Amino acid sequence: MRLDQLAVAAYRDGRRMVAPLLGYPGVQLTGSTIRQNTFNSELHARSLQALAERFRPDLLFFMMNLSLEAGALGLPVRYPLQESASVEEHPVRRASDLEQFRQIDPLADALIQAHIDTMRRMKDLLPAGILRGGYVVGPFTLAGLLMGATSLALATVEQPELVTEVVEFARGVVEAYGRELVKAGAQVIAILEPTATFLSPAAFRKFAGRADRQVIQALQEESSRKAATAGEEVMTILHICGDAGHLVEAMAETGAQGLSLDSDVDLAAAARRVPADVVLVGNIDPVAVMGAGDQEAVAAAVEHLLEAMDPYPNFILSTGCDLPWNTPLANVETFMRAGRGWRRQAGHDK
Repeated sequence: MRLDQLAVAAYRDGRRMVAPLLGYPGVQLTGSTIRQNTFNSELHARSLQALAERFRPDLLFFMMNLSLEAGALGLPVRYPLQESASVEEHPVRRASDLEQFRQIDPLADALIQAHIDTMRRMKDLLPAGILRGGYVVGPFTLAGLLMGATSLALATVEQPELVTEVVEFARGVVEAYGRELVKAGAQVIAILEPTATFLSPAAFRKFAGRADRQVIQALQEESSRKAATAGEEVMTILHICGDAGHLVEAMAETGAQGLSLDSDVDLAAAARRVPADVVLVGNIDPVAVMGAGDQEAVAAAVEHLLEAMDPYPNFILSTGCDLPWNTPLANVETFMRAGRGWRRQAGHDK
């Protein structure tokens, strides 16, 4: 089943799918750290299981790690206790610098394998009815980690051939990892392209969107092979942080079944610009509202967004990005309760 079919079916039943990007707060439930979960698939899966059993979202992703694929290529990565990992060096300056990385099998990396194993464990541990989600970094964003975001931005103007070559190399890495997540049981895969936020729509189509579309096609091909025996087909979501409102149409052209948009984007306006079979996912502020707000602020924000999106069946209530690890769990409970309490307004019977 496609993501839009699930969202529309829920809408017709008088409810919304509710799926905050929830992974990091799981450390509160297992008394652990982000770093421990990154390196320990058994702990990672238990943290996710605890989240699933407490909050019962419709979709649960494992913990976000934008540095995972870069680290698998050998780039130095810093892993703080309770923060996202970050790449410390960006060694690619010319096409020849890619040669050292072409010899590396990223699937042999221990952390890549740990995340694949986390997905396998999710298949066994998550309650029935909760979709299993995994992340891959987008090819353009991985190119930015290889080159440095500033250097990549300049190169889109001064050295477009170099950008194309680095993105093409990155695409192969992302596809290989994504295929393994599908084999391990991922039902939804989100492609994370935060670095693409500065691109114009034309530049996005040229440097990021084409590669994202190829990754999506590769995941669908792997899913089709798996579906012959498992009866499941992977659903894809494209996520861009920040104000990506200008990219909504170009993002939809990638073939992603869903677009995950940050709190800077007017989601109702975006809904009027995408096809009905593309689901919008978002977009409550993960920091100002969920992390720093009280329960009243969370409830008000959710209710306001639900009201704005009431006419649109192709919508999943979520957060604009992943939640901070120390997000008050009471705020997550309020988010889920407000989302579950939605009822379609009269006259909106699409």
